Amino acid sequence: MSTETQTWQTLWTNVNLATMTEGAKGYASIENGAIAIANGKIAWLGTKAELPSFDEEKVQVIDGKGAWLTPGLVDCHTHIVYGGNRANEFEMRLEGKSYEEIANAGGGIVSTVKATRAASETELFNSALKRLSTLHQQGVTTIEIKSGYGLDTVNEIKMLNVAKKLGHTLPVTVLKTFLGAHALPVEYKDRADEYIDLVCEEMIPKISAKNLADAVDVFCEGIGFSLAQTEKVFSAAKAHDLPIKIHAEQLSNLGGTELAAQYQALSSDHIEFLDEAGIKAMKAADMTAVLLPGAFYFLRETQLPPMDLLRKHGVSMAIATDANPGSSPINSLQLMLNMACTLFRLTPAEALAGVTCHGAKALGLSTSKGQLAVGFDADIACWDIEQPAELCYQFGVNPLTHLMSAGKIVI
Repeated sequence: MSTETQTWQTLWTNVNLATMTEGAKGYASIENGAIAIANGKIAWLGTKAELPSFDEEKVQVIDGKGAWLTPGLVDCHTHIVYGGNRANEFEMRLEGKSYEEIANAGGGIVSTVKATRAASETELFNSALKRLSTLHQQGVTTIEIKSGYGLDTVNEIKMLNVAKKLGHTLPVTVLKTFLGAHALPVEYKDRADEYIDLVCEEMIPKISAKNLADAVDVFCEGIGFSLAQTEKVFSAAKAHDLPIKIHAEQLSNLGGTELAAQYQALSSDHIEFLDEAGIKAMKAADMTAVLLPGAFYFLRETQLPPMDLLRKHGVSMAIATDANPGSSPINSLQLMLNMACTLFRLTPAEALAGVTCHGAKALGLSTSKGQLAVGFDADIACWDIEQPAELCYQFGVNPLTHLMSAGKIVI
């Protein structure tokens, strides 16, 4: 018996492994395999035939009964903390009301900001916990939660506090992203530069001092913020050693992705209108493209992201729910797997990589999350399926049977 196996605490046997290792082809599968856990990390994996001897009295052995194991799923772009909802606007749109008419009636992001500001921290926590619990029950072990519906210092901090508390409530790793530059609050109408000054000179320093953000994001778009304003936020984030992300090229091509690449951003998200120059910049900066089929579906968009060019240049593609009250009120990463394939024409292996290894990379966690590999966190999902493609093929029936977070079975 080796010294290595003496540290083992849990061993899955009679399982098939979709390891989803970065750079491998397909699912990087190991059939008829086993995987050992020690101190919350993956200590060994391989075929059953390669399994070394171990102390059967000290190791908890779990018979997987032929199930498939994948890394715990990563939802790398969400807005699940917010007040109220916008079902009334959904109904108004379907009754023929225009975006302008809805906005004039107090709808759009303005209504969510108003509801979020009015909600207590406890109310925001309770509503967000329902959304996070739903995602968790479908195999999510890591999630990014953005602020961006407070749009003032007090309420942005309130949102990030809720996100932090969520991470202490469920066995889910929560990364918090400050998105103060999400939209222009009504009190700063026609004063966007002044609002950006507030974001850079007050919000970022205070949030950084409280250690409430793991990254800073900006909505760089014609209806959002300009390149100059975006760069000012990036500079402030870097001054506080905070990684950056960007919402870019969703409605037009302003060059936000290329700008983000100059600042070594983790990801550029949406990117339906991204051109080849932007993709080359992403590749050079080793950024991840985060595709959001839920928003594409819900808004009935027609401009597809440039998947072929992303493949051509070898840019990692992540998939996320973009769960939010306005453009993607969807809390199912399993549904996103199907939409990524049916709407964006990703292969099932590409889609699954998008919610495992590439989702982790989009959050700066490529060395600890999203792969079944020795030394990685033992976040492991067990699925009652016959082949990995089933995770993309079917939705509405949850095949998750067990979920492990940091080496402990939590579902």
